[in-house]
Amino acid sequence: MLAVLVAVAALGGGALLDRGAGGAGGAESARVQRVVDGDTVVLAGGERVRYIGVDTPESVKPGEPVQCYAKAAGRANERLVEGQQVRLRFDAERRDRYGRLLAYVYRARDGLFVNAELVRRGYATTLTIPPNVAHAGEFRRLARSARRAGRGLWSSC
Repeated sequence: MLAVLVAVAALGGGALLDRGAGGAGGAESARVQRVVDGDTVVLAGGERVRYIGVDTPESVKPGEPVQCYAKAAGRANERLVEGQQVRLRFDAERRDRYGRLLAYVYRARDGLFVNAELVRRGYATTLTIPPNVAHAGEFRRLARSARRAGRGLWSSC
């Protein structure tokens, strides 16, 4: 497949994204500039991306104390994607009410499905918000397995 590089003005820095074929809402690729927390990253150019279908304990929510396992989830996300090229796949809705891009995130170098990996390792729980439900069943199965095995937050919190 031939990918077409396009400038995306919404990224603030004019970053280029590889717009290839994707799921229901298409796909893009970009480099992760920094990890905000366990389920949110900032791409090169400034676009904030919230992972679809998963939720990690809060560590940066204004006025809220840091929740159990939040720092561990953030560090795990850093190890998985910080500085890495990622592929973003979209579902039915591309943005949340805060303006963040909503995506299923895959590490480009090996195809690792980051959202699923965080749930599998016990760093995240499921958060299904219709209509973005393409992987809801998979996430539920992974969370059940992590809980039964006492992985991550399931044994600590």
